[in-house]
Amino acid sequence: MKSPSVSFQTMDLPLFFISDVHLRLSAVESETDKRESLIDFIDHVAEQGGSLFIVGDFFDFWFEYKYVIPKAYFEILSALQEAKRKGVTLNFVLGNHDYWTGEFINKRIFDKVYDLETVLEVGGKQILVTHGDGLLSWERGYKIFRAIIRNPLFIFLYRWIHPDLGYTFARWISRRSRHYTHSDEYNDSVMGELTEYAGDKCKNGADYVIMGHYHQAKEVNLTKGKLIVLGDWIRYNTFAVFDGDNLSLNYWR
Repeated sequence: MKSPSVSFQTMDLPLFFISDVHLRLSAVESETDKRESLIDFIDHVAEQGGSLFIVGDFFDFWFEYKYVIPKAYFEILSALQEAKRKGVTLNFVLGNHDYWTGEFINKRIFDKVYDLETVLEVGGKQILVTHGDGLLSWERGYKIFRAIIRNPLFIFLYRWIHPDLGYTFARWISRRSRHYTHSDEYNDSVMGELTEYAGDKCKNGADYVIMGHYHQAKEVNLTKGKLIVLGDWIRYNTFAVFDGDNLSLNYWR
């Protein structure tokens, strides 16, 4: 199983953060609009320089076979490659929809891939970055399911499924779990637990906590430090940026 250890990294400024793009394999109109906005954003990051963090669930599903990658993601991967060529450092914190990466993502596209989370030390600040799945107290069943599908034996066996079948099955599973709109009461319960989690991290040395997964665009000032929940690129088109002095949540035009 991939290591859950936390690593400390130093990054070039500014730092950009996005999460939960959920790139789909089907070319529906909303997906086309999303990709155009996303490529525009990546081009903007390339103009600014610095570092881009994709904080999980960039793809609605990614499973890397030895010789096969899905053609549906070609334009986005090309935009990332161009940004990298222009000097942007590309970082990927794996999410619950795109944990199953290999040499292509880990070596050829991104400069650094994090299995669980990472702590950045920039401008005298510590920034904890995590996708965030599995943090809630009532997610016990999900944690068991996650342990199974991330098990090396499961990954080895799944890789023997033909890619067309493997992706078709994963799309079916993804559609069944694609519920991003919840009641205000549920959202408040989620934010209560995430705020408590971030508060504990900030009491123990972090200045900022950044996460995705929960599809809420929130910037919360804590007693000590700040929590950013990154929203998504389904409803919000949100991103966070740290310029060395301030961390803020923004909406892409």
